[in-house]
Amino acid sequence: MITFDDESQNQRVSMLHKQEEERLVEMLSKKYNIPYLQLTPEMIEIEAIPILNEQTSRDAFIVVYAKPTKRDISVAIFSPNNQKTLDVIELLKKKGFVPNISMASRESLSLVWNRYKEISQAKSSDVGVLNVENDDISVLMAGISNTQQIREKIETLVKSKKTHQMSNLFEFVLAGAFSVKSSDIHIEPQDEDVRIRYRIDGVLQDIALISHDLYKRINTRIKLLSGLKLNVQKDTQDGRFSIRFKDMDVEIRTSILPGQYGESVVLRILDPDSISVSLEGLGINDHLLGIIKNEISKPTGMILTTGPTGSGKTTTLYAFLKKVLQPDIKIITIEDPIEYHLKGVVQTQVSTATNYTFLSGLRAALRQDPDIIMVGEIRDGETAKIAINASLTGHLVLSTIHTNSAAGTIPRLIDFEINPKVLSAALSLIIAQRLVRKLCPYCKKETIPTEKERSIIEKTVEEIKIKIPGVTITMPEKMLGANPEGCEKCNGLGYKGRVGIYEAVIMDNTIEAILDKNPSEQDIVKAAIPQGILSMKEDGIIKVLEGVTTIDELSGVIDLE
Repeated sequence: MITFDDESQNQRVSMLHKQEEERLVEMLSKKYNIPYLQLTPEMIEIEAIPILNEQTSRDAFIVVYAKPTKRDISVAIFSPNNQKTLDVIELLKKKGFVPNISMASRESLSLVWNRYKEISQAKSSDVGVLNVENDDISVLMAGISNTQQIREKIETLVKSKKTHQMSNLFEFVLAGAFSVKSSDIHIEPQDEDVRIRYRIDGVLQDIALISHDLYKRINTRIKLLSGLKLNVQKDTQDGRFSIRFKDMDVEIRTSILPGQYGESVVLRILDPDSISVSLEGLGINDHLLGIIKNEISKPTGMILTTGPTGSGKTTTLYAFLKKVLQPDIKIITIEDPIEYHLKGVVQTQVSTATNYTFLSGLRAALRQDPDIIMVGEIRDGETAKIAINASLTGHLVLSTIHTNSAAGTIPRLIDFEINPKVLSAALSLIIAQRLVRKLCPYCKKETIPTEKERSIIEKTVEEIKIKIPGVTITMPEKMLGANPEGCEKCNGLGYKGRVGIYEAVIMDNTIEAILDKNPSEQDIVKAAIPQGILSMKEDGIIKVLEGVTTIDELSGVIDLE
């Protein structure tokens, strides 16, 4: 029995028609002495397309596909005998453009017509807002719960090469990132393709490889949404936009960096759920938690958090604010940028365009009669001095500073030429923190610690016993560890979620007494031992013994030697 593949046959006939049209246009171009052009996606510059509106372009069979220099534009037409085409060319000349005209097939023109949709998708949305809640995305996301399923779905979309499905790819990448709680999306051009990766619990995971052509379309949409310049490709750009997904608005921060094979794009996802963690849920041990609650309840003083980018400082400060927020208290923040919105708090954002800096913002905030001020970061001595003065004049000041440890913050402030006597009166508490991954509760298993791990734990336990006399800590024969194969719930990593490890220094009489001697970081550490506060290493080891994390994970975040 003979069977016919109608779809394959139709595709072949269509391809032959297209090839015949290309040959015909090429032949006619020679007759009319007009250059022949077969457009490719790489030749199309999306910023040139809107010079003509879509309806005019389609009606007159003419497209503008590139804008090389000044008023010159590259124009493709189907026929020089079409009066509408000639009228549009004259109109472009009257507007001051200089058209460089080529002849092209309708198939080539359609490559440009299809790009109008990308522009309209961004412009028809609210300014800087993308709605990814639609039926197509809902169908795609149905049943998706891990990165492997996202990889398979993207691969299917890319292989389909259907325009309708490809237009949903960017939204699907975003929705997938939300589903697996990714904090960042990395889009990285390489020699032959473009890699998409998610950062989940601080670790980057490969998600998909896409073509450079598809990447250019996604890059254009990102730039349009973020309010960035389409024609700038050799300089850094930063922007932001919002996404509406599953009845919530999520802020996205866009960072673009020029690279060897194209612009590297990082989308930072500011998920409001990430700051829904209460102060008690941050993983702070009970002793330090009691100290923090006592300090944030005071009407004056300064509390500083320190740690590298991505260590959870902002989440900690927001947890402080939520804890003290009351109807009769005025809170003002100066942030760069405003990452999350807190109801009942006056939040302001620094801006180089208006010269609104942490320094000028802090000065202005003091004139607003606040009770609590949060300064996103202390970067210089002048900002530090004003923040300290604010804490001395009836305000509680919360801020961050970049140092490696809690004890290292005091020498840093002295380097800012802060008077030690003023510092001792203003500074209340310094907290340093890092984030470590938690063992997956679904697949973690018992392991026997190695000799090196046992040695690190035993040495640290002895340090804790010196710091906290009478404490009882036992070293078990077996501990909980990560399953190297992982499971579906943790995307095969063996870890799921993150928790903080903390250390702190209280400004007490002992610390105050050594400030005039220009103390080193180690001097501060020794003077703070009687406070009985665990170091980050000690806090981490306790969490290892409790089965929260592992030595391997801890050693990747802090020095255990």
